[in-house]
Amino acid sequence: MNDAETTKGAPARDTDVRTRIVEAAAALIEAGGQGAATTRAVAAAAGVQAPTLYRLFGDKHGLLDAVAEHSLNAYISGKSTRRRDPDPVQDLRDGWDMHVAFGLANPGLFAILVGDPGEVPASPAVAAGQEVLRQRIRNIALAGRLKTSEERAIDLLRAAGTGTVLTLLAQPEEARDPGLSKAAREAVIAAITGEPAIRDTRGPEGAAAALRASLDRTTVLSDGERHLLAELLDRIARGG
Repeated sequence: MNDAETTKGAPARDTDVRTRIVEAAAALIEAGGQGAATTRAVAAAAGVQAPTLYRLFGDKHGLLDAVAEHSLNAYISGKSTRRRDPDPVQDLRDGWDMHVAFGLANPGLFAILVGDPGEVPASPAVAAGQEVLRQRIRNIALAGRLKTSEERAIDLLRAAGTGTVLTLLAQPEEARDPGLSKAAREAVIAAITGEPAIRDTRGPEGAAAALRASLDRTTVLSDGERHLLAELLDRIARGG
């Protein structure tokens, strides 16, 4: 092989190695969180030497950005090409649910994405996701249903969506509040559209919440009974 052929083939080989490293790092993060993706562990999993990581990504921060971008590209691609609901508000609901599902399924990657919110410029994948959200808000505005500025609506959705995912991730998986995401979603949608939030027509949730709020005023229960009843009422009020 002559020098010209070697030079021509090098970029392709680098692309293959880069992809292998990113996929190895993503698997480590999925299994053990961001801390599991040490330079040594990633190099070993990808079958390369540590200097190769620095040559291709600059530093660990560059590698983590590449991992987040790799994973987000697939997510954004699916989110952008899925069949949209003709109702722009319902389409926004669907997008919110996908965002929360992604965060809960990929806590390590989500931590990378929200770890430095002031980073400028945002990675291409993050910027693409923001553009998808911006277009959904624009569609609501074009339908005459947006009651605040587009920028305020976007900021509210990003703040509430990120907060919802972080709150749920902080809860034990088996004890996560199943209705939290929907409650947060509907509160934000009501705030930006002025339309009433979707409410369940079932009555027990509201009754349970009211009784739970006044439980401390009761004097006929023992501490153990009050604790047990509070737990049961919380479960009913959450719809779980």
